[in-house]
Amino acid sequence: MKAITCRRYGPPEVLQLEEVEKPIPADDEVLVKIHAATVFTGDCEMRGFKFPLSFWLPLRLFIGLLRPKRPILGQEFSGVVEAIGKDVTRFNVGDAVFGPSGGWGAYAQYICLSENKPMVHKPKNITHEAAATVPTGGLNALHFIGKAALKPGQKILINGAGSSIGTVAVQLAKAAGAEVWAVDSAKKLDMLRTIGADHVIDYMAEDFTKNAVVYDVILDVVGKSHFSRSLRALTPDGRYLLANPRAIPMLRGVWANKTSTRKVMFSLARETLDDVQHLADMLADGTLKPVVDRRFALEDMVAAHRYVETGQKTGNVVITF
Repeated sequence: MKAITCRRYGPPEVLQLEEVEKPIPADDEVLVKIHAATVFTGDCEMRGFKFPLSFWLPLRLFIGLLRPKRPILGQEFSGVVEAIGKDVTRFNVGDAVFGPSGGWGAYAQYICLSENKPMVHKPKNITHEAAATVPTGGLNALHFIGKAALKPGQKILINGAGSSIGTVAVQLAKAAGAEVWAVDSAKKLDMLRTIGADHVIDYMAEDFTKNAVVYDVILDVVGKSHFSRSLRALTPDGRYLLANPRAIPMLRGVWANKTSTRKVMFSLARETLDDVQHLADMLADGTLKPVVDRRFALEDMVAAHRYVETGQKTGNVVITF
């Protein structure tokens, strides 16, 4: 089968199209023929190993000290079941499915996953390209909007709202009845209005921490908000959610939680079957609308990574097979 491999860390050009062995499903596994995947910012970070120094050694040991242990990247997919192991009961050959890959493996024509992984049936009214954009950003958005504990009428500001996570978070917050402030670059603001943002801010033109608005929740998706000013922009019992935290803000958050009524929260999202099914249900009833920026063929993965690394993508970049 064809796959894009990453056999050393570096720029997008380290990605290579190769013929690799097609996987064979074990007794509890499902073989999926992938129809669409995405290029997530995290894929680019793993390829180039662009992580903060504080996380460098543990991540290097986990991902691969000298080279990636798993050369096929790709965190989310949508496709069709081609074969199943003898013990599989949740899926049948021909089922359209989507879900997270577990961190690796979606940049290939086929992937094998245990039926116990958080993979679900794709809604019939949603394309493979749209479904593939949802798992990673959707699960993270669900996690942090859940932590926000929003009540109708409360104000939430989402910094990096035009990202894969941010576009879902905007819609979840709006569905919860919140007043949504979305911060991103100017070219993304019209899109953010169409998916439910009540107010939009061009971060190049305005600093949201200096506009005299007080928020109940600030969700920083991109990890670039000013820590102390953001805390001061919160209500006395406000929540400051760090979706992409660095070591120093995390340490400052621990101290702030001990000395202030405002709460700083950071934690990793879990990939659960119930959460992926919840996203599927939202797709099916139209509550959640995927945002697709550009599409690239599998063979054009280098160009796709280059584009994502510009930071200019609006929503999601899809890889088509």
